[in-house]
Parts: sequence; structure tokens; C-alpha cells
Amino acid sequence: MKTLIKNVAVYRDGKAEEGQNILIEDNRILSFPKQTENLAFDQLIDGEGMLALPGLVNAHTHVAMTLFRSYADDLALMDWLQNMIWPAEEHLDDDIVYWGSMLAFAEMIRGGTTAFCDMYMFMDSCAQAAEKAGIRGNIARGLAGVTPNGMKALEENVELFRKWDQAGNGRIRVMLGPHAPYTCPPDYLKKVRDTAEKYGIPIHIHLCETKGEVETCQSKFNMTPIALMNSIGLFDCPTLAAHCVHVTDEDIKILANKHVCVAHNPGSNLKLASGIAPVPKMRKAGITVGLGTDGASSNNKLDMFAEMRLAALIHKGATLDPFAIKAEEALQMGTEAGAKCLGYSDLGVLKEGYLADIILVDRSGWNWKPCFNSVSLAVYAGNSMDVDTVMVNGELLMRHRELLTIDAEKLSYETERVTKKLYAFKQQR
Repeated sequence: MKTLIKNVAVYRDGKAEEGQNILIEDNRILSFPKQTENLAFDQLIDGEGMLALPGLVNAHTHVAMTLFRSYADDLALMDWLQNMIWPAEEHLDDDIVYWGSMLAFAEMIRGGTTAFCDMYMFMDSCAQAAEKAGIRGNIARGLAGVTPNGMKALEENVELFRKWDQAGNGRIRVMLGPHAPYTCPPDYLKKVRDTAEKYGIPIHIHLCETKGEVETCQSKFNMTPIALMNSIGLFDCPTLAAHCVHVTDEDIKILANKHVCVAHNPGSNLKLASGIAPVPKMRKAGITVGLGTDGASSNNKLDMFAEMRLAALIHKGATLDPFAIKAEEALQMGTEAGAKCLGYSDLGVLKEGYLADIILVDRSGWNWKPCFNSVSLAVYAGNSMDVDTVMVNGELLMRHRELLTIDAEKLSYETERVTKKLYAFKQQR
């Protein structure tokens, strides 16, 4: 099937070119034809007034935790986890996770996010929701070696890989999900490493999110979490490290030398007062840094436009350098870099031969006026409500802000239904 997006501003090579055309065949971008009169196509999309961007990539999520939004707020990370979230998670089931995931995917699609990277539980249900919604995603079974079912969870992660990797016409990929060094002791992480090497599965792990986490690790092992992972050999496998807020210069060298990708979560880190990651320094060292929203703790859950804006603004303020992260760099973090975090080399850029994950952003709103620079406006003034059309793998998931793969009315009903389960538990506490 061929789709033509006609007369649209196309973001390529750091700038937006007006009056362009995009020809898509099946799931890939075929060309950017100058003339369209004699072209054969099956579907026409009028892009007048729109800005075509690569689909946004959320490089670190816990999507079903969308149901915990406002469940507990204004707490430090470990207090939030240990006293509120972990007890509630004991009551999760496939039904809750499926609809929590579907709620997240509806928000993602409406906001222009076309790919995500998730670590949680009941991931078979998350995968089913992703397949139905048509979104692209990497999924991992969250692993905690300190729990009695640690080895069983690792086996479940391998089964998840066997069942779902490359499913959904290649949209779904599977990673191993060791939660963090404070929940996964070194001996357990070595088993994760061996499993990753045996089956060729990438790893997704939280590292150096809080100052307390780093201090505890140094006290116990006389090494930072990143140095500890390196000594175990975890980084000999393709690894995505979430957060990396409290890192040393030596940590950054290790990440760069081992080609570890980093998922930066500015909204979550700010809300939890975890700190500000030294992203400009990491990028200067050659580390691929994508953007994520993390769990329900994020201020702007699943809004990647907000995360791009935060990434640019907070690092200008933190470094007192107006050039620390420029608009086009923030956009690159939310697209191409995020795609690399997920293991793609043919995603996140509008280019011939690349996967057709494309969003059209409506520039008719007041926040887009005056329009001297569409790239600057996309980052500093654009928001998720501006997204008009979303395409993943060449398939339309949203057109004129109408979801095409998710029944919005049914989603609202089911969300209310499963939320009552969580509310009943909270009332008992």
C-alpha cells in the first residue's frame, strides 16, 4: 500500500522545509517527491498547515502505572515506592495492567508518541494492548532479585522474549528488565547477564536515580552503581540505563566506552527531587541520551513535548549556558536518540528507507504564531494537543485527532472499572 502525504512542512537535517511531499510504501518511507501529478498511491493525506515530525519516542516508561496517577504524590522516591506503590502493586492483575496500558497508549498516540520502552509486570497483557493499539514498543518483565520469585521472573522474561519479540509486524521487541542494583544483587545480575548473552536480549535497568542509591552502593561495594555494573559485565550486553542522575566523570567514561544508552527523565526527576542529570556532559562524551517520562510520578505523564521542553530549559538553567541543549538537540533526543535507545538504526528520522513512524502537528493554534522557526516552536511552544495525525509502521493510528485503533468510549468505561479495584485497596490502608 502506498500513502502520499502532500504539501507538508518536513523536519529534516535540523530544519523544517515547507511544501514537501512524503511517499510511503507499506511500513517505510519511499521518497520525498517534488512532483505528485503522475504518482500512483492508495491513500492521500493533506498536510497543508502541518509540520511532519518523526514519531516521538518515550525511552523509559512503566505504562500501566498511569492508573496510579494521583494515587500518591509529593513524596521522595523510596517513600513513594515502599509505602504506597509497591503495596498497591501486589493487587495488580492482567485485567488492570491491560487497561492501564491501553490508557497510556491512547495518551501516547494522541500526544504524538509512537514508540515506548517499558519495564513492569504482567507484560503479556501490556504486549496485547500494544499490539491492539498499533503502537511500537520495547517491553521487559521487571525483575527483582531480592524477591522469592526472582528466578521465576527471569524465566518469565525469557518466555516473553520467545512469544513477543518481533511480533506485531516487528513493532514489539523484548528486553530483560532488572529493576536496579538495590533490588538486584550482583549474583542475580550475573544470571541476568548470562541470560542476555545466551538469547541475545538487550537489558533495561534503572541506574543512579537518587543520591541515596549511589551512596548505599558505594558503602556496600566501594563502587558506584555504574562501576558495579561494569565489573559484573552487564554492559557487555546492549544496555539502556534509565535516569543516570548522580554520575561521576568516571561513570560517564564507562557509559561512553561501553556504548550504554541513557533514558533521561527530567519531569520525573524534578517532581521527585532526585536531581538533574548531567546530560550535556554525557552527550559531549558521545553517549546516546533519549527522553522518557518514567512512571506515574511524572508531572506530565506521557507528554513528550513537555519532556523535550524540560530537557532544553532545565539544562540551560543548571549549567548557566543558553546553548547547553538547543531546540533541535532536544527534538533529536525525543526522536532519533530515543529510537537508538530502543535498538533501532532506521527509526526516528524522516529519511528514505526508514520506518514510517510519522506525526503531523497542526500549526494553526495561537501558540504557533508568529512562526519564524517551526523547530523552535515545536520544542518551546508546541504541546501534545497540537498533534493531528499519527502513523506507525505506515498505518494510521489517529487522523484529525480521532483514535482509529482504540475505542475511546470503551477505554473510559474500562478504566473506571479497574480503577475501582485499586481504590478499594487504598481505602483499606
